[in-house]
Amino acid sequence: MDFSKRLEMARNEKTSPQELAQLANDPSQVMRAAVAENPNTPPEALTQLAGDEYECVRKAVAGNPNTPPEALTQLAQDREVEVRAAAARNSNA
Repeated sequence: MDFSKRLEMARNEKTSPQELAQLANDPSQVMRAAVAENPNTPPEALTQLAGDEYECVRKAVAGNPNTPPEALTQLAQDREVEVRAAAARNSNA
């Protein structure tokens, strides 16, 4: 499947949690950030993405309303201020 179709799936709230978990392992940071923003992404995938090397992915996880509290605790201590701020604004914080 080409990149644009996978990205569309990553952004679609009707994509299954199983498919989103697979897309969370995509080599593209753009794809992983889209998965991290999707409220249907399973907590396990969000926890995994909370440790991503790219700030945009971690910030997206920090803003997801379904991010588990343990992952938010990790993101609240992130080296990047934008990630910490997004974690602080999360309703699960």
